[in-house]
Amino acid sequence: MDGNAILNGIWTFLNSGIGYAIIWAAMVGFFIFLASRLNPWQEKWKQYEGSIITGIKLAEKQIPDDTPNGGLAKLDAALRFVLNAYAEANNGKQPSAALVEQIKQGIQIKHSELDRFGGLSKPKEAA
Repeated sequence: MDGNAILNGIWTFLNSGIGYAIIWAAMVGFFIFLASRLNPWQEKWKQYEGSIITGIKLAEKQIPDDTPNGGLAKLDAALRFVLNAYAEANNGKQPSAALVEQIKQGIQIKHSELDRFGGLSKPKEAA
């Protein structure tokens, strides 16, 4: 079998109904892949989710619940932790104001999720 016969066989297959279906499925899959990687509406704070969770848990431990404006103090402590982690990872560069605002929203979203699913429940002290 020579190369010309192989190419003719491939061409015939691709011009069949199954060939068209495979080509369309490959193109749709490629565009879905691109859309998932290049999504401009994806929240930027998600890439700092680990630091956000750590900051929230540290703030919960450091700041007592009976502190005046405790929620705001915990948000501020968690935000400072995440911004310090960002600066360390980016050679001292500070994030833009828009990113800081998204991180604040991310902290509030993750805190709500952790609280709802028991990730912030304090261990019971042994008697």
